[in-house]
Amino acid sequence: MTPMTSPRPVLVANGPIRWTRDLAAIATTAEPLLAADGGANHLARIGQRPMAVIGDLDSIKRGVRAFVGEDRMVPRPDQDRTDLDKALDYSFSELGLVHLTVIGATGGRLDHASGNLGLLAREARGEDLVFLGADSRILAVSGELVLDAEPGETWSFFAFDPAVRVTLAGVRWPIENTAIDLAGRPSISNEAVADKVAVRADGGAVVVMRQFREL
Repeated sequence: MTPMTSPRPVLVANGPIRWTRDLAAIATTAEPLLAADGGANHLARIGQRPMAVIGDLDSIKRGVRAFVGEDRMVPRPDQDRTDLDKALDYSFSELGLVHLTVIGATGGRLDHASGNLGLLAREARGEDLVFLGADSRILAVSGELVLDAEPGETWSFFAFDPAVRVTLAGVRWPIENTAIDLAGRPSISNEAVADKVAVRADGGAVVVMRQFREL
């Protein structure tokens, strides 16, 4: 996997993060750099002050809040939405961003990670909204998308809704117009066999996870 080299908006969430050199470089060169509440704590570990911290602000540490500055706090106290949900809305609706990479959206508590993946599927922005980790890249597709791949990589695909029909090409176990919801038969640990993987989702969104060599 070749890390991104051009600055891209980055939002850091509050899930577990192991800052590899390349992953930290993506955050430190981001324009803008944002945090969802406790995500600011992760950024403080690498000496970074986000442009804005969005959420109910109950997870950011007191010292980190002082380090970032009160003028960068964006309170969103709505308890019916997660901090990541609020931060995505702020990023796309208020800042008008088109692309966004989210670090720290998965791992840790299963309920948080599952909720975040559901949020990703709801947004279904393709490559315009990516959850990035040290060894994975996750996005959600509605319609058709062709993605870069390396033969031998592990890819997984699933939908939350059994009404979604998915077609996959460029993988060892291709499928056509098939339901792959989590309660049925998701396509887990599939394998890329070409330098492109083609994904089509009809009737909703499919979550696409690419595992690669660590960033």
